[in-house]
Amino acid sequence: MTANTPLATHDATRFVLLNTSHAGNVGAAARAMKVMGFSDLVLVAPRFADVLSQEETVAMASGAADILVRARVVATLADALQGISFACATAMTPRDFGPPTCAPRDRLPALAAEVAAGAQTVAFVFGSERFGMANADVWRCHVCLSIPSAPAYGSLNLAQALQCIAYDWRCALGAWPVQARTAATVPADGAAVAGALDHWQQVLVQIGFLDPAAPKRLMPRLQQLIHRAQPTAEELHILRGIARAIDKIDKIDKTDKTEKASRPG
Repeated sequence: MTANTPLATHDATRFVLLNTSHAGNVGAAARAMKVMGFSDLVLVAPRFADVLSQEETVAMASGAADILVRARVVATLADALQGISFACATAMTPRDFGPPTCAPRDRLPALAAEVAAGAQTVAFVFGSERFGMANADVWRCHVCLSIPSAPAYGSLNLAQALQCIAYDWRCALGAWPVQARTAATVPADGAAVAGALDHWQQVLVQIGFLDPAAPKRLMPRLQQLIHRAQPTAEELHILRGIARAIDKIDKIDKTDKTEKASRPG
């Protein structure tokens, strides 16, 4: 396994929420974890003992109820970190003393390599919504992760912060490839492009937009436009259909003018 390969198990990563007070945040955090492929959630002394089963929690989990079912509630951070070899605090407030502070994307790739080698088990620790992490809890951790944010306003909702960290951690471990939502397009070949340009040239001359005696660079510019756009054969058919429609309207217009001119005054 390499640092660019998604982990086959979830045992190496744990998310810890300290003294959480809002049920919705617990549910949203479970959803954020599951989206990124993580499942080990531990709550330390939440405000409500039944928070994992509250209606708002389940509603905000939105399909991640299995994370809530497996989640554990413990009394202390020390209990939550049992079996963990490397703990990451998440805190915005500067401190005079404690572990080094890093941006997630600066620190997590090296940590992911250690996890991939089986050398570390990792916990990400999040403080309460109102007070964040206490100094004593930060000191239990090996590093403090700080999500880069606007200097004038760095306040993130608990579940939002967890989603940011979970995403960066998943990317460091090795994210899944993006699944294509549409079929790959195939640009039209040179013959089709040349045919479309010839068609447009005929119509442009017919309607008086292009003067054959002084064409300047109109057609070469249209050719460059088509090359940049790289239309498919179907898209070229649309362009040629527009040309045919212009041609048809122009012929009708000229016929009407001829008939009007031939009528006796």
